[in-house]
Amino acid sequence: MENLSDKRKVYEKSQLLENQIKENPIEQFRLWFGEAEENSHVSEANAMAISTIEQDGCPRTRMVLLKSYTWEGFIFYTNYESKKGKAIEDTHKACLHFFWPDLERQIIIKADLEQIAPNLSDGYFHSRPTGSQLGAVVSPQSQVIPNREFLENNLKNLEIKWEGKEIPRPENWGGYLAKPYEIEFWQGRPNRLHDRIIYELQEDFDWKISRLAP
Repeated sequence: MENLSDKRKVYEKSQLLENQIKENPIEQFRLWFGEAEENSHVSEANAMAISTIEQDGCPRTRMVLLKSYTWEGFIFYTNYESKKGKAIEDTHKACLHFFWPDLERQIIIKADLEQIAPNLSDGYFHSRPTGSQLGAVVSPQSQVIPNREFLENNLKNLEIKWEGKEIPRPENWGGYLAKPYEIEFWQGRPNRLHDRIIYELQEDFDWKISRLAP
């Protein structure tokens, strides 16, 4: 067994104090996300983990890409019949997580999820490279398949079928809007006394801001 108890780093690049934060968490997200995008050491600022609860009660976490965000929430795309899609259909909830190690920051977002309008999914689908469009059609996401060749052969057949034509978006593929009701901003600090600022949505749609112990 490998002992990892001595593996640690000192977090000292920044701080998150009450007099620095925005009143609205989306505005605070915009600020942090912009700084992550501008950081040359962050390869995919929009990479986020999404956790859902499956029917056996166990959470499942996977990485996806945030494709847009608005004052209303965060939008990503997936197969509606995938494991995540089925879990979202059951609970209509998920937890999104951004981690930017070089900034010593993470953001945890608890949200209610709903499918976006079909025309919006159409627009994004047709903006993707042809290979990505065909990949969404070919892959029965999360289902058991016989081998790698199954995917590659189906892709070749579809490349021939749709050559020079517009590829229709599969009805089981599209976007979700994650509407946050709780957002926590975490900034690493020395001695493990990290800054944790949490925004909680109230019944009047205002945001309550609190500091959590690290």
